[in-house]
Amino acid sequence: MSVTQEHALEFKNLSMVFPDGTHALDDVSLSIERGEFVTVVGPSGCGKSTLLRIASGLETHTGGECNVDRDSIGYVFQDATLFPWRTVRKNVELIAELHGVGSATMAPRVDESLELVGLKEHEVKYPRQLSGGMKMRASLARSLVLQPDVFLFDEPFGALDEISRERLNDELLSLFKTKNFAGLFITHSIAEAVFLSTRVLVMSARPGRIVADYEVPFGYPRSHEIRYDAAFAELSGKISNDLRGAHP
Repeated sequence: MSVTQEHALEFKNLSMVFPDGTHALDDVSLSIERGEFVTVVGPSGCGKSTLLRIASGLETHTGGECNVDRDSIGYVFQDATLFPWRTVRKNVELIAELHGVGSATMAPRVDESLELVGLKEHEVKYPRQLSGGMKMRASLARSLVLQPDVFLFDEPFGALDEISRERLNDELLSLFKTKNFAGLFITHSIAEAVFLSTRVLVMSARPGRIVADYEVPFGYPRSHEIRYDAAFAELSGKISNDLRGAHP
């Protein structure tokens, strides 16, 4: 369905039952505007990733509504999913190629995206020559080329070490403020959720429902020191308590 005038992304009373009878989502309603970064936390198997797959059109929901302009979506998966035989630049060009973006339009967009993620000097390297963090930067750049209004992130930093993860959190926030997209981010890390987001949602065990919705009261930019702030710890504690209650 096309995006509503009011929201960049909207789920209304969304439900999902898979053909094998698995009830993944039940009556999920949420909306995200441009300039909002919303993170979802919840137990494993609660349907977090299914939300993203429905938003992107990779899955078809069985009840309710999903309203989003699917021609303006960026999707960053848990794995960078780079083709090993293509250079960084050629990997970054890939989605734009598939969308039929002409080379004259694509070239400056690719240049800008590589600059934004700090990979311009590495554009002729192959994935085997990159660190895990650099691979995720390439994945981000690949979606940035399409200049999406809505960005979907499915635990993109979960496999990285803590220092790399924090560094990419910083870089993602910089991209968010530069591009002003609507972000929907999935993570198991409460600290990551609070650090990145304007709002944090907590989902129940399957079938996933939203059981809590927290506004994050910190402005941008955010420094590492905010992680040690009393208000940060208090909000993280509330989310942790709700998450414990959400487990079966």
